[in-house]
Amino acid sequence: MAGHSKFKNIMHRKGAQDAKRAKVFAKLGKELSIAARAGEDPGFNPRLRLAIANAKSLNMPNDNIKRAIARGVGGDGENYEEIRYEGYGPGGVAMIVEALSDNRNRTASEVRSAFSKHGGNLGETGSVNFMFDRIGSIVYPVDTASAEDMFEAALEAGATDVASDDDGHSISCDPDDFADVREALAEKFGDPESGGLEWKPQNTIEVDADTASTLFKLIEVLEDNDDVQTVSSNFDVSDEIMAQLSA
Repeated sequence: MAGHSKFKNIMHRKGAQDAKRAKVFAKLGKELSIAARAGEDPGFNPRLRLAIANAKSLNMPNDNIKRAIARGVGGDGENYEEIRYEGYGPGGVAMIVEALSDNRNRTASEVRSAFSKHGGNLGETGSVNFMFDRIGSIVYPVDTASAEDMFEAALEAGATDVASDDDGHSISCDPDDFADVREALAEKFGDPESGGLEWKPQNTIEVDADTASTLFKLIEVLEDNDDVQTVSSNFDVSDEIMAQLSA
């Protein structure tokens, strides 16, 4: 099975240290509200079911989830549209930025500015997404179960790939199966450490310390934007360089 994505681990640890809880919940709430426009029953609304599963994976309180759904049913979020930006960061790193915005021009301007200020440039839609696979991703701490037990449980739940190492257990699945796989694993092991849909790079590019530092700054600026929901890229960083950056 494929190994853990080092970049995923780096960003997960960084996110655990830096995440602003209120901002994270606000973005989750926006997705819940938009998903609920198609119906408040997750049994008949796959997008809402996925949004709820993702919110629970990130420990969003049930009351917050219910309020966000109620806002969507009441019409909140009708002016938001989904936008995907694709481009290249410094070092030729491919990047995908997903946003929910009520002002396309504002969001495009802010995302473009972030790229240009950090040595990158935006491309056309479809310019880099062929380098990524769309997957459902679920992460459990390493002490949740043995690698063998997690492997068997994940495959039984419908996962397509399982990777275990000292950083934890990373489970991949088809996006359409994410909610089912997450629920099955949660019944056995409790809620995961994180989970959701992501763009997984088919191959990664290893970058030097200066490029990695600039990329981390670019990602931080993008993730701090209220309209940006997710940021994905295909760069990797060696342990030696990470040690330099952490010093």
